[in-house]
Amino acid sequence: MTRYPARVDVAIVGSGPTGAAYARILSEQAPDAAIAMFEVGPTVSDPAGAHVKNIEDPIARAAAQRRSEGPGAGAATVDNPGAVKAGERRARPGTYLLDEGYRVDGEDGLPVVAFSSNVGGMSAHWTGACPRPGGSERIAFLPDLDELLDEGDRLLGVTTDAFDGAPFTALVRERLAAVVDDGRPAAARVQRMPLAVHRREDGRLVWSGSDVVFGDITRANPNFSLFDESLVTRVLVEEGRAAGVVVRDLTTDEAHEVRAGYVVVAADALRTPQVLWASGIRPDALGRTLNDQTQVVYAARLRGVERPAADAVAASGALAEQSGVSWVPFTDELPFHGQIMQMDASPVPVAEDDPVIPGSIVGLGLFCAKDLQWDDHVEFSDDERDWYGMPAMRLHYTLTERDHAVLDRARDEILALAKAVGEPIGERPFTMPLGASLHYQGTTRMGEADDGRSVCGPDSEVWGVRGLYVAGNGVIPTPTACNPTLTSVALAVRGARRIAGALASV
Repeated sequence: MTRYPARVDVAIVGSGPTGAAYARILSEQAPDAAIAMFEVGPTVSDPAGAHVKNIEDPIARAAAQRRSEGPGAGAATVDNPGAVKAGERRARPGTYLLDEGYRVDGEDGLPVVAFSSNVGGMSAHWTGACPRPGGSERIAFLPDLDELLDEGDRLLGVTTDAFDGAPFTALVRERLAAVVDDGRPAAARVQRMPLAVHRREDGRLVWSGSDVVFGDITRANPNFSLFDESLVTRVLVEEGRAAGVVVRDLTTDEAHEVRAGYVVVAADALRTPQVLWASGIRPDALGRTLNDQTQVVYAARLRGVERPAADAVAASGALAEQSGVSWVPFTDELPFHGQIMQMDASPVPVAEDDPVIPGSIVGLGLFCAKDLQWDDHVEFSDDERDWYGMPAMRLHYTLTERDHAVLDRARDEILALAKAVGEPIGERPFTMPLGASLHYQGTTRMGEADDGRSVCGPDSEVWGVRGLYVAGNGVIPTPTACNPTLTSVALAVRGARRIAGALASV
């Protein structure tokens, strides 16, 4: 007997923050709608979809990360891709690499492109940064973008004050502002990084995953069901309209058909176009304008600071109570997004008689906007299969002359920022391996009109297939440098409202 329903109103493929946003908005605005969500990976946390940083036991946390690594589980991982030696390919904990097809001869490729397979997707492992897009990052044909971003803040639980008690944060921002803020509008000046993190009443940090996006209303919705270890292999299309999905139960290897009035594919920026391709839904723009964000990283040690009178107690996870997170917003004049994180340890060894003051080591990262190219794309095979039996993918990706020029500017800029903050650590900035951002975009891009250059319209409905929606970073059509999750959730809100309105009118 199958564990799946025969029919639902809405089938959602993927349990990351955008899939969760559809479930949340539908639970709020169409509470009578039957919703089934399918996730290829297992449930690794309680509540389902929670961030693994919230797991206090380090052994249990590591086990949750391993269970998220799908076919890559057991491979060596590294907390900081910048620490990987030349020629090595390692994923970060909780993720796994594309085993082949990540580079085509003569191209740059994305050697450390990575995935997660677990309830909550990458939101169980992310840094929680939720900056707003600015300048050319914004989607000009969405007049309601700011209201949608406000709603994204609500769903993700975004705050800016979680680390206000960390030492030296004001000093770091003051020193950064001295070399950044001149001539910038207020919204583009150095400021606290908006983070999907809050504090419990006992003071402990809680990082948002899909569990926060779901919220109590989704968990309490009797018409919502979440099925893990369930691979959607195909979207059913009948007479130009989505009619359901074919799902393989990975616990039994049996395939089942689930009929649905609406289908949302939110599998990630590489696996969402894969599902559409496998379904025979192949618009010209599918998989095109693949967009990663190149990264330059560096570190500095604060000058002229003394150890606080009482060190804060470190919290579990990558960021401790000594951490402060600052933001240097993207501008079109300086096309970088800066994420500045204080650390409680040095990334390079220091002398034993020169102890590190917690919070005094500042890690600087600049993300660069990509020169969008139609030929940067993910190609799918009709003959070869990946580890899940889906069409194998091959990535075509090349940095342009403009991309290299922006990277050169980023190296100069990050050196200036490091010197403004303190004493640079290390001889030179480090350029991360391509794919390390985990911010892949553009492969199911949104467009204002069906002109062959986009996959979906402003409500995320796929052109030419009524009732089929796509979600996730792949929908973002603009070249961005900032972390994309907030924007992706905002776009999901728009699509979910459209479905809720249609259900209410029936």
